[in-house]
Amino acid sequence: MTLMTMLGAVQLGAAAACVVVVLIPMVMAGWHLSRNRILLYCGVFFITLAVCLHLTPYFPSVSDFVTSVSSVVVFDHRSTCINLVNDIAWEVKPNVSLHHFNPTHNVSSSLNLYEKRWDWSKSPKHDACDFQKLSKSDASDLLNGSWVVVAGDSQARFFTLSLLNLILGPQAKRMGSVRADLFKRHSDYSILVHEIGMKLDFVWAPYVVNLTNSMMGFKTKKSYPDVMVMGAGLWHMLHVNNASNYDFALRMLKSSVVSLLPLTASASIKSPHLFWLGMPMLINGMLNTQEKREKMSDRIWHAYDRALGDSRLLRQTGGPLVLLDIQSMTWNCGPRCTSDGMHYDLVIYEAAVQVMLNALLIESHQSL
Repeated sequence: MTLMTMLGAVQLGAAAACVVVVLIPMVMAGWHLSRNRILLYCGVFFITLAVCLHLTPYFPSVSDFVTSVSSVVVFDHRSTCINLVNDIAWEVKPNVSLHHFNPTHNVSSSLNLYEKRWDWSKSPKHDACDFQKLSKSDASDLLNGSWVVVAGDSQARFFTLSLLNLILGPQAKRMGSVRADLFKRHSDYSILVHEIGMKLDFVWAPYVVNLTNSMMGFKTKKSYPDVMVMGAGLWHMLHVNNASNYDFALRMLKSSVVSLLPLTASASIKSPHLFWLGMPMLINGMLNTQEKREKMSDRIWHAYDRALGDSRLLRQTGGPLVLLDIQSMTWNCGPRCTSDGMHYDLVIYEAAVQVMLNALLIESHQSL
């Protein structure tokens, strides 16, 4: 018997075995299943599923398609949640625990007349994002070993204070000295939280050009923070009062940020998480000088807000920075959350800190 004859016999035997062992039982099973439609449909479904699962590894294009669809779904969820993370609802009501108000107290005392509570808006989409108010322990774990830079004007100072309040605890003995040092007029501030190895730098940068210079400084030193929160505009509005000039400065800032990001895309250096601390809503009638009321009118404020959108600095307009929407927070909290129409209750910045932390969880694919 030749080799070809032997091979033919083997193939014929394999085919016969396939008919006897596989096809005949399947036909008999099909005949029985056909008598019960539910069993038939279930059988067809599971057989089809099994075949697909076993064949998928042999078709790379199918595997790639499944992987790409999964990636798109994950990315879409992240993108949706980043867009929703600033959606905060406020409840502001008289503080019944205060029996009287002493007008000789400092200006922040008037803010204590109202109790302010906030939470994320409620909807199926918001619930799916699982936004949470991080505790001191949660925030410490998230920022453990990080270098955080906050740069800007007085808004950025309040944000820095709120972040340290959370990390250190508002009753911590050192918070008194932290507050005193942080609010030294027009100065920088640095602190190392040894317990979690977090370094925090506040950079006094009241103008956008100061922020641009800071970014270029990081690039020159090839040293980048893990998290950077920046924002400026109020000083420019008051002292320069030119929305076109502000637009140009924002575009220069965007260019410096974009030029920095490719350097941080290597495996050895992670790209920093970048946030823009938006300007608050200004309540013109409450501003404490005539100059402010004239130069920081609603018309001028909206011109500056349009300049921010036109600069495409923010993620929502295709830029690199995630917005911390102080505008919507202050608008929704309202005049009972400010004593001078410009500087708001610390609870605003506490909410902004929680928004940032939740955005970090989303961006870094982490959960509590």
